[in-house]
Amino acid sequence: MPTIAADVEAAGIRLRDAGMRPVATHASPRLSESAGCELFCKLEYLHPTGSFKERGALNALLVRRDEIDTGVIAASAGNHALALAYHGRALGIAVTVVMPTTAPLVKIATCRSFGAEVVLHGQTFGEARQHANQLVHDRGLVYIHGFDDPAVIAGAGTVGLELLEEVPDLDAIVVPVGGGGLIAGIATIVHERRPTCRVIGVETEAAPTLTAALEADRPIDVETRPGIADGLAIPRLGDNAWPACRDHVDHVVQVTESATARAVLNLLEVEKALVEGSGATSLAAVMGPLRDGLAGKKVAIVLCGGNIDVQVLGRIIERGLAADGRLCRLTCRVSDRAGSLSSLLTTIKQAGASVKEVYHDRSFGPADVGRVDISLVLETHDKTHVAEVHEALREAGVDFWVPRVRR
Repeated sequence: MPTIAADVEAAGIRLRDAGMRPVATHASPRLSESAGCELFCKLEYLHPTGSFKERGALNALLVRRDEIDTGVIAASAGNHALALAYHGRALGIAVTVVMPTTAPLVKIATCRSFGAEVVLHGQTFGEARQHANQLVHDRGLVYIHGFDDPAVIAGAGTVGLELLEEVPDLDAIVVPVGGGGLIAGIATIVHERRPTCRVIGVETEAAPTLTAALEADRPIDVETRPGIADGLAIPRLGDNAWPACRDHVDHVVQVTESATARAVLNLLEVEKALVEGSGATSLAAVMGPLRDGLAGKKVAIVLCGGNIDVQVLGRIIERGLAADGRLCRLTCRVSDRAGSLSSLLTTIKQAGASVKEVYHDRSFGPADVGRVDISLVLETHDKTHVAEVHEALREAGVDFWVPRVRR
């Protein structure tokens, strides 16, 4: 466990000597204006396999190189598997990755293309991990944990090392939290070199692992829920990461699914950056619960990964548009006679909204067969415009309501 900055500093030298180039830290004037602070983005999604996980994976492989005989193994359904496979091939180390059968096909295929042996086992990460432990025993492999191996934590801490070199007068660094390895490494080096710089963790409401550990004063299991930031859906904070999180993380906040979707959309539109939900939580926090506290400060956010499933990207964008007030949904109850729909659409047109979807519900509508429910999805400008559309409908005497959004 990197309890002193020397472990992270050694990892920085080791990674540089191995040819790993620092990724850019980008100042974003437009996001800064929206967030109310001077914002810098650490572009960790620009690594060859698309995430910061390469730092820890490569450092662990280099540290343990002399003890590796038959190869290394890890259980992972995502970025750690990709990073380990990529750098294992470059170093000539055999890599086995155990993935649950529910892992995305593209990540399975990519790991195999890097030369890793991919073993599919179980429906969950826990089941995959148990099988990986068995293979460690059966084959004599070295297990490299994705976020709680001390060398992995030290490697992840080099993100903080680079940030302090690139922006030496930072007031705060905002870091996504899943298992805690990334923020443990960053907090260790930052509080050694610049103790006035705050390190703030961001969790999703679906997986509050660090919050639970702080409340219990030890890592405990939490119940997680599926969500946009699937990379943070870890049921327990790492035991090795815990001491640094407890001693050096200044504050922890949580963000919602809708705020995370909005952050993914903002990064796409403003920075032209494709960032996965887990990485976008840092922006969601700066735009949301941290906004007032960081006003006018110099702040870095860690955009820790970009391996977003393109099949769900469209759905996340739609969620982001809705959270931003650029899509709205409502149901109107009108008379079921000729001209009623036309009149309703005219009112919406005059309010400046565009109809994206419309559904005429006669079969499951109101008890009064002379009336009908019409559900609409509208394209709007922002939340103020949505309110203007609602007011226009009221003035026209339209009976309408907004369906409840499930969280």
